[in-house]
Formats: sequence, structure tokens, C-alpha cells
Amino acid sequence: MTTVVHRARGTEQAAHRTPGRTAPTGARVLRAEWTKLTSVRSNAWLALGIVAVTAATAFGLGMFVGPDDGRSGSWVVTSGFVLAQVGFLVLGGLVGTSEYVTGTARSTFTAVPRRLPVLAAQVQVTSVAALTTAVVALGASYLVTTGARAGGAPALDLAVPGTSRALLGFVLVSVAVALLGVGLGAVLRHPASAVVGGVVLTLVADQLLAANPGRVTDTIRAFLPSSGSRLTQDDAAVAALDAMTLGPRLGVWGGGVVVLAWVLVVLTAAVYRLSRHDVR
Repeated sequence: MTTVVHRARGTEQAAHRTPGRTAPTGARVLRAEWTKLTSVRSNAWLALGIVAVTAATAFGLGMFVGPDDGRSGSWVVTSGFVLAQVGFLVLGGLVGTSEYVTGTARSTFTAVPRRLPVLAAQVQVTSVAALTTAVVALGASYLVTTGARAGGAPALDLAVPGTSRALLGFVLVSVAVALLGVGLGAVLRHPASAVVGGVVLTLVADQLLAANPGRVTDTIRAFLPSSGSRLTQDDAAVAALDAMTLGPRLGVWGGGVVVLAWVLVVLTAAVYRLSRHDVR
């Protein structure tokens, strides 16, 4: 009888101790998501591809920029963002859909039944990865355009209004686009759908509307996520855009507010679907 009592007490104590060791704390979830991101070799190649495409685009466009073109040195360096944003969308989309593509969603959310810490961790690791990649890409673009800026292209002068903000804007908008990809991935749960949807919102729709200028089309265009690219341009370029548009004039930081609003809306939709719908 005494042995049975001791065994029962031991079992009860083990039951009390086990949750303390295995509880899915925020730090553990964050570490798990970071491991998932960094252990997949294709993600590293994707980051290198973003850097290469950004630098190559800046180098190519810088070769055709002259001192009388009205372009600034910061535009030469940040001009690769147009194509780089596709890579950041892919990065975010892969993170947002990783659980569903690999078939580990049920086991992950069984281990983390509250679910939302997983999405929060994905947002954090994607932000770090996108920020690091954007900084490296910006540095690579600066280096490969050195020759162009020393020749016919304008020099990179931080005293020019908006130059520092354009360089910082490149990094900030790159992170925002990656987070947009995470949100779309968590909502759509399929990488191709998330990437295609993101490309349509940030690139295709903007180009189609720009080809058909008017009060309605310019208004719609102003409130697309593509407005975030305004942050990558200097003050003179933003002023020129506002002078030509028939829609609302967003000013220097208006585009940043628009893309931030898109990120918040899409992530809110992701939170709703994750907390209210089945995981499969």
C-alpha cells in the first residue's frame, strides 16, 4: 500500500514538473521559427538572389543615368528595389506558408495551441531576415554603382534633401513587403497564391493603372502597397510624382503609411483566420 502511495505521489509530482519544462514559451517558439528559416538552404539562396538582383539592376540602370537626367545619387543606389520587392514577397510568403506546405501545421499548432505566438514569431524572424538582406543589398548596390556615380551619374550626396530617408526607406519598405508576404501566406496558405497576389498588388496593378492615368486610376494607385516605393525616392522625385498625379498627393511619408496600413490589415486577416478556422 505504501509503495502504491509513493508511486502515485511520484506520478503527481512528475505531472506538475512536465508542463514547466515543455511549455511553448515565446522564446521557444521564436527559436523554432528561426531554426526553420535558417535550416532551409533555399532561403539562403533566395537572400543571395535578392542581393544579386538588386545590385545588378542598380548597376545596369546606373550606366544610363547622366547628370542632366534629373536623377539623384540615391535613386541610382535604390533603383533595384523594383525587382527586389518580388524577392522579399517570396521570402515572406514562404515563411507564412511553411507550416502548410510541409504538412506540419497540425503538429505545430498542437504543440502551440494558442496559435498566434507562431504567427508573431514568423513576423519577427521575417523582419530580421528581410532587414539584414535589405542592408546587404543596399551596400552591394552602393559598391557596384561607384563607377557610374564617379562618371556620368550623380554622386551620392547625403546633403541632398531626402537622400538619407531614401536609403532608410529602401530598408523599411523591403521589410514591409516581406511582412505583407507573411500575411498573405498565412491567409491563403499556398505559396504560389501568396506570391502572385503580392506581385499583383505591389507591381502589376500599379503598372496597369500608371498606363491609364486619370482621377480614378490615380486615386486607386495611390492606395496600393506599391505607394511604399515613394520612400525609396528623394524629395524632388516625390514632389514630381505629386505634381503629375490626378489623385491624392501623399507627400513624402504618405506612401509609407499606405504600405504599413496594408501590412496591418493583411496580418489582422491572418490572425482572424488562424484563430477562427481549422488548420489543415
